[in-house]
Amino acid sequence: MKSEFEYELLAMFVRNEIGAAFTMPALYALFAIASMFWAPIAAGVLWLAIVIAAKILLLDQGRRFLALPRAQIDVRLWHRRFVIIEFLNAVALAGFAFMGVGQHAGVAESAVFSSHVFIFATLIVLLAIRAMFAATITHVLLAGTIPMTLAVVVGLLLLDDPFYLALASMSVGIYVYVLFLARGLKSTAQSMLEFRAEKNALIAELEEQRSVSDEARRRAEAANRSKSRFLATMSHELRTPLNAILGFSEVMNTEVMGPMVNRAYKEYAGNIFESGHHLLQLINEILDLSRIESGRYDLHEEPLRLAELVCECHRLMKLRMESKGLEVLEGIAPNLPLVWADPRAIRQVCLNLMSNALKFTPRGGRITLTVGLTDSGGQFISVRDTGPGIPEDEIPKVMQAFGQGTLAHQSAEGGAGLGLPIVEHLAELHGGTFSLKSELRKGTLAIVELPPYRVLQTTAPSQPLGQETHCSKETAPHLTRPPRPRASQKTPSAPQHFTTLS
Repeated sequence: MKSEFEYELLAMFVRNEIGAAFTMPALYALFAIASMFWAPIAAGVLWLAIVIAAKILLLDQGRRFLALPRAQIDVRLWHRRFVIIEFLNAVALAGFAFMGVGQHAGVAESAVFSSHVFIFATLIVLLAIRAMFAATITHVLLAGTIPMTLAVVVGLLLLDDPFYLALASMSVGIYVYVLFLARGLKSTAQSMLEFRAEKNALIAELEEQRSVSDEARRRAEAANRSKSRFLATMSHELRTPLNAILGFSEVMNTEVMGPMVNRAYKEYAGNIFESGHHLLQLINEILDLSRIESGRYDLHEEPLRLAELVCECHRLMKLRMESKGLEVLEGIAPNLPLVWADPRAIRQVCLNLMSNALKFTPRGGRITLTVGLTDSGGQFISVRDTGPGIPEDEIPKVMQAFGQGTLAHQSAEGGAGLGLPIVEHLAELHGGTFSLKSELRKGTLAIVELPPYRVLQTTAPSQPLGQETHCSKETAPHLTRPPRPRASQKTPSAPQHFTTLS
């Protein structure tokens, strides 16, 4: 018996005995009644009283054992106590084999034969019961079965008959087989206890890990709240003096108050203005990303045309693109329906994608702006450049906040690495998707898709979509917004003709 399971195995034996507190005395009563066919009634009654008294003693000690706290129990002491009590119980049961011995005069031979066969069958029944009840405690099992087996075997051998000798031999064989079965039952019980101990250990470990996880979550939430308060405070504390720096540096750079005698001061003022503007843009990006991640970025949606918004962003970036000698190609489908979206968010998406293309495309390169319909009825914006590209294994990195690729980091004009994460989050807020495809030395393709339910239906006739137009303003007549799909409906994938770079 493994020391760590001694108490559990002993408790299993006690519970088995208590569970049969009424059935076993009833079975003993049946045996006593059956013995009246070959033994005196007084002998049967006396035997029944003795075995019931032994059973009561065992039950009383068993209840005391279960009532005590686990820490107060000396397992070895109780183990010896139950062995002694079980031995006494077995000796009392063994008396059944000797009831009526020497009193067969006047009893038919068939009745005598039947009595010994019944005693033999009784031994088998009791052995099976004791094997089930006491299999977990080997010493208790032996103490409770050896006296009964010896009594039956000796009683049969005293009859000096070949048939009874065969029954005695069978009794010994059955007893050995019962011990073998009890050994298997004990092994099964120990395995069950081991599995239960492992399960309890796993549950305890899971509970511990869950408490650690809950504590980490609480700390993360507290840190996130602190971060939000910090950003809100810094937004005011940084923007207020920064706006003054930008204003005065711009006044100095443009010489509003009169020309500067030293031209180097004018150059320094221009540098201050450009650096301050870059810092203000960085602060705005950090605040936008913080609001998006915390779920406090509210969309103010209205009907708008993606083509007009892309053209507006193109005009804002045109001077910078021309100063770098970049060729800008437009592929905008005509008469595109309006979409239901937040103009500020979509404008920020376009500016971020174009700004990335501008920074990473070398002088004399090409940028392609495309607006069109997806195969499923949504609309998309794509920006393709001929920059150095991004290695495939670095694409997940550049999609993270403050992440930048190695080649892009070497050739770009600088940046915080917040543009693409902001684009992805804003696309998801609109129920759309953002995908980035790139090949080394061939460029990068960025695609933002809006789902079909954001496209507003129009009753005006439309031109064939096979023609391309340049940026132009269009007006739309009566609009009908289609219903929003169920949550199980997926956003369409990128059109196939924009998935490769050339």
